[in-house]
Amino acid sequence: MRKFNKILCLLLAVAMLLSLAGCSSSLGNAASGKTIAITDQNGDKVTVPKDIKRIVVCDILPLPSVLSVFFDSADKIVGMSEASMSAAKNGLLSELYPEILKADTKFMKGSDVNVEALMALKPDVVFYNASSKALGTQLKNAGFNAVAISVNKWQYNSIETLNNWISLLNQMFPDNAKADIVKNYSNQIYEKVQKRVAAIPEKDRARVLFLFKYSDASISTSGKSFFGQWWADAIGAVNVASELTTDNALEVNMEQIYKWNPDMIFITNFTQAQPADLYGNTIGAYNWSGIKAVQNKKAYKMPLGMYRSYTPGVDTPVTLLWLAKTTYPELFNDIDITSEVKTYYKSVFGIELTDKQANSIFNPVSASASGF
Repeated sequence: MRKFNKILCLLLAVAMLLSLAGCSSSLGNAASGKTIAITDQNGDKVTVPKDIKRIVVCDILPLPSVLSVFFDSADKIVGMSEASMSAAKNGLLSELYPEILKADTKFMKGSDVNVEALMALKPDVVFYNASSKALGTQLKNAGFNAVAISVNKWQYNSIETLNNWISLLNQMFPDNAKADIVKNYSNQIYEKVQKRVAAIPEKDRARVLFLFKYSDASISTSGKSFFGQWWADAIGAVNVASELTTDNALEVNMEQIYKWNPDMIFITNFTQAQPADLYGNTIGAYNWSGIKAVQNKKAYKMPLGMYRSYTPGVDTPVTLLWLAKTTYPELFNDIDITSEVKTYYKSVFGIELTDKQANSIFNPVSASASGF
């Protein structure tokens, strides 16, 4: 019995030494600054490595483009969704950062993540959509440093959302700090637009429809609780679908659209449709010919620079200017949108665009919608 007690004491002593050694190692890592503690956009505390070399982005689709511009490099991005990749291939992102095309897209299908395939990518951090709570739990249970990014925490305000994304990235990558300059530029553009549109009488405000998705099977738009409402409010226009209060995109029919009879239609890059498809009624059995916007040739494809501009992203400030100028050309006739784009990218991110590259943002191809 005495011999057993001695063995037990010895085992306990070894266990205590190992525990102390573990604590010492952990304290050493903290003291040497090898990790950074952050609060993600779900309010969860997450500890991430200070030196992050490998990043995977799951279902927060604009983020790979934001990260690329933030770093002025896509080398860290080793995985992202196919929907993000299609925008990269068909926009300016892959031209500026061709390394983005090396990122793996096979670890996820739609919103489903293959954990084994994700592990094979050996990410230092994995970003996911804050609304995907189940995915966040899955990632954390698998041992990943999972960081939630929100698209709707700020009531679909694209300027505030971009500012908060960059602010979080600043905490994780302080050597690339850009939060103040992004926020200042974005807010200046927003205030410039507000000053010019504030005095427009209600009766003279343009009535706009955001065509989010459009195919031979369905039409969807933005009601009061989606990005289209914020864009309309921000440019002093009226969202004709604001009576619809359900969150996110909503399916509608031509009867409703005829009732609303919008003055202008903005077509996102989540659909392959182009203005010519409305003018020529080339998709499905829909007839747009009686809609005021179509009769007056005022249907416009939204920009695609680094990502689909309907959502928040690095192109948000210049998209706001483009929307305002397109809707109220007389009020914004002094704005040279090509010059503004080049100035923005140069002064905020240190990226020099040619006139051709800047103009390409406002001429997106239909293929950019692939994956939706």
